[in-house]
Amino acid sequence: MHEELGWIEALAPDFLSVLRQRYQVLRMISWASPIGRRTLAAELDVSERVLRTETDFLRRQRLIDSTSAGMIITTHGREVLQGLENFMNQLVGIHDVENQLAHVVGVDHVMIVSGNCDTQPKILDEMGALVNQALNALLPDGKNIVAVMGGNTMGHVATALNHRLGAHRELMFVPARGGIGERVDIQANTICAEMARSTGGEHRALYLPDNVSAEVYEPLLKEPSVKRVLDLIDHATAVVHSVGDALVMAKRREMDAATIQLLQKDQAVGEAFGYFFNEAGQVVYKVPRIGLQVSDLQKIPYVICIAGGASKGKAIKAYMHSAPAHTWLITDEGAAKVILNGATL
Repeated sequence: MHEELGWIEALAPDFLSVLRQRYQVLRMISWASPIGRRTLAAELDVSERVLRTETDFLRRQRLIDSTSAGMIITTHGREVLQGLENFMNQLVGIHDVENQLAHVVGVDHVMIVSGNCDTQPKILDEMGALVNQALNALLPDGKNIVAVMGGNTMGHVATALNHRLGAHRELMFVPARGGIGERVDIQANTICAEMARSTGGEHRALYLPDNVSAEVYEPLLKEPSVKRVLDLIDHATAVVHSVGDALVMAKRREMDAATIQLLQKDQAVGEAFGYFFNEAGQVVYKVPRIGLQVSDLQKIPYVICIAGGASKGKAIKAYMHSAPAHTWLITDEGAAKVILNGATL
């Protein structure tokens, strides 16, 4: 395929650039419809004159339609968009980048969505759909326990899972760690409940504060309700989690000023499972939380890490030093470019 694309580029160099641009316009209309021309031009960073030419063409081909609220994609347009997805991924070289990124971060499998979710939030939904696809490919039939972390990205994953994932499987979703203290809608308990609803599975809750003192930590481990969920986590088939920017996560969890100052001094850039990492991947701080630890991931058969956006590139790269080799990383081009910047193969 790559050789054929090279020949096409040599014979008709304008063909591929036009195809890329029209695909991007159609995809953005699909994500944001109904959307006006001015807003769409700003999102794609093109002039309204150029955009008018492309949208007029797409309208003549009956791929989009116009309403009083803005442009929308037609059923035919959606079919074309879905049919071209694999080809366009090859066209922009995403599969090559996936292999390169997997080598650089040292994991078995990488899946990349084109774009940057920092500026195109809808990409998070595409990444969530890839999590559903990966779980469907990995999880065996029968009983499966899936340990889940909280966070904004995980909220998108929860809505992307579907009942097909639950076919022939008895799914149990459990919080990977205690996390009360964050917004209710992005707590692991809430996300587990949504995943269970989406797939027809079950869920269990872990009602524990985000940060616990050493004096409180040990007694909580003996609580029957806590012990039952921890036992489920210990027998997890899979874990799905994200990675956060260190300082963003510290502030979101309302960590004290002295701790935030320490994270800044030690140049923390990423956070996962309550561990804060510097760019070299060294743990510079750890929140004493009950539940899954980074070291526990080695014994879990399937580990899926989902995180994207250029703003998270350094955080993802820092965490991947500790990620088990059998991790599936699902990310986007924005993060991939940051991670690969300066990498040598």
